[in-house]
Amino acid sequence: MNKNSRRLLSVLFAAMLLVPAALFLMPGSATVVEQPSSELRLEPRPEHRFASRLATRFISGYHYHRIDLDQDMSSRIFDQYLRLLDPNRVYFTAADIADLERYRPYLADALKTADLEPAFVMFELYQRRVAQRVEHARSLLEHGFDFTLDEEYRFDRTEAPWAADRAELDEIWRQRVKNDWLRLRLAGQEDEAIVNTLNDRYRNLGRRIAEFNSEDVFQFFMNAYTRSIEPHSAFMSPRSVDNFEISMRLSLDGIGAMLQRETEYTTVMEIVTGGPADMDGRLQPGDRIIGVAQGDEEMVDVVGWRLDDVVSLIRGERDTVVRLEVLPADSALSGPSKIIDIVRNQVRLEEQAAQSDLIEVPNGDGLRRIGIIRVPVFYVDFQGRARNEPNYRSSTRDVRRLINELKEQDIDGLVIDLRGNGGGALVEATTMTGLFIDEGPVVQVRDSRGRVSLEQDREPGMAWEGPLAVLVDRRSASASEIFAGAIQDYGRGVILGEPTFGKGTVQSLIDLDDLSRSQDARLGQIKLTMAQFYRVAGGSTQAKGVVPDIVLPTPGDPADFGESALEFALPWGEIEPADFRPMADLSGLIDLARERHLSRLETDPELQDLLEEIAEWESVQGRTSVSLNEAVRRAEMEESESRRQERFSRSRPMHDVINGPDLSLEDDEDEGASDHDLFLTESARILSDLIEFDREGHRLAHRTELKLRAEL
Repeated sequence: MNKNSRRLLSVLFAAMLLVPAALFLMPGSATVVEQPSSELRLEPRPEHRFASRLATRFISGYHYHRIDLDQDMSSRIFDQYLRLLDPNRVYFTAADIADLERYRPYLADALKTADLEPAFVMFELYQRRVAQRVEHARSLLEHGFDFTLDEEYRFDRTEAPWAADRAELDEIWRQRVKNDWLRLRLAGQEDEAIVNTLNDRYRNLGRRIAEFNSEDVFQFFMNAYTRSIEPHSAFMSPRSVDNFEISMRLSLDGIGAMLQRETEYTTVMEIVTGGPADMDGRLQPGDRIIGVAQGDEEMVDVVGWRLDDVVSLIRGERDTVVRLEVLPADSALSGPSKIIDIVRNQVRLEEQAAQSDLIEVPNGDGLRRIGIIRVPVFYVDFQGRARNEPNYRSSTRDVRRLINELKEQDIDGLVIDLRGNGGGALVEATTMTGLFIDEGPVVQVRDSRGRVSLEQDREPGMAWEGPLAVLVDRRSASASEIFAGAIQDYGRGVILGEPTFGKGTVQSLIDLDDLSRSQDARLGQIKLTMAQFYRVAGGSTQAKGVVPDIVLPTPGDPADFGESALEFALPWGEIEPADFRPMADLSGLIDLARERHLSRLETDPELQDLLEEIAEWESVQGRTSVSLNEAVRRAEMEESESRRQERFSRSRPMHDVINGPDLSLEDDEDEGASDHDLFLTESARILSDLIEFDREGHRLAHRTELKLRAEL
């Protein structure tokens, strides 16, 4: 990417949920003991001081949510920095925190004046505490453990008090090492191999934390600042910028997964549609990667590794095999783990494109034919569009083509499936909405100065005029929410699923090198929130997302997911409605369809199985501790595996509810992919119910062709 193209690269992609802030997350520790020798000390470089002044001035002046670098902000930055360093509270003691508290009032001033010493002192303390913990953990391996005792290990300490002293921290780590040992034992390893594995794991943890350099420390501190404003702004060091541009170009081969750091585990945040992991189908969001191997080589334990080092192990040449050892998302840290082998390749655009399917729903003595169009992302070939190429690719063009093909199959209704669609090009959200409405505003965009602009559909007529449903989930975000919100506000169709993510903000990339032309060293980039989306009815998509007209059963509390669950997320807001005319009031039909759906929940065997699975999943996810008794853990593991096998022998709805459909399934040639997707099937049933209740066909169908002919 050249310098001109990077200059204030306005990513008006209503898309990208963010380069996750967690990309910069590492475990932590630090205190004030003996000072290290001066030649070993981490110190801010001149370019860090310059970048700090430049970034803070730009953020203060142009961020959508103006916030002063005052005492309150300083306190926020302090807490965020501690959270980046020691998120699970396993390195610092309460005494350490009490000592570091002296920096709490001064971190905002440190940014303004580019006096970055406090951040580096805190980080050095963190490095020493990690070294102490590693030494203690390795010493515990010499003696082994008694796994017949009844004791619990609290693995989630994010909300726990800081350990009072070193003795309490020693006990926490005794339980942690015992749990690590037991998990490997349950996975079938012998004790001698376990000692070698854990010894390498802890030694690598200490080595990698010790290898952090000044650029790493500056990035952590700057992200403590940006995360204290709101979750989608971030600072990227030059190295992170290079990695980001590589991922945007998709020029390196890999598995097609977005990863983030959670405590000391590398966690799958998102599976890239059309990538090798997506096509394989076994790796899922929430899975924790604990080992990586090249082909048939020995598995390398990566617990505690830096995120970019794990990524570099997973990347590799096309058509080579990488093996991943993962703890599945639906299991606790107690295991068991599983091995997944994936052939590296590039993400294929063809696999990211919209796809269609058809579901037949019983209707009395006959069948209703419901078309399905899955849109994984709102994509467009910007260069082809700019050159006016007649056949440039876009999601809107592909969806129009698929609609025409489904029309030829005499469908009665259409479901647009946006589950897992994290966004894409804003222009595509607008033009795709235009396939279902007859001209009008689609979304309002308000900038940091309060100026409001409209994105509008200007093309007369509709590609599909009949009954419409939009299926969304908690991972539907940004452009997906613009589309679903517009369909709902116009009364054009029914929204089904679960509340969407709630990302209603727009980010721009600002290259600090472009703002300063006097620096020889590269400074990095900042990703800044500079605008917010509002629906045509006036409400924002921010924080609340789009609330479905009919909520389908899903695991967890919706309030625990999405934008509203992120710290310092911008609040929901409202502006004046745009000038638009709703097409229908569907509330009466929706009430009737909801009653019938609730009735099916009580009587349909598959839906009953789904509700049981959700309850089981929630019981596992709600745990913050595990037993350290081997017999208890084995019994839990065997019971869990027995339930899983029984569930998959009947169906596999839970996979579909949490992760969405896999339209590339090939395990049963006699059944379409949608037959495995209970969520999609129920959506087709609901749309069929709506068609039945709208006997006159006046509210679900809109015959604009006749109107246009009359006007002509």
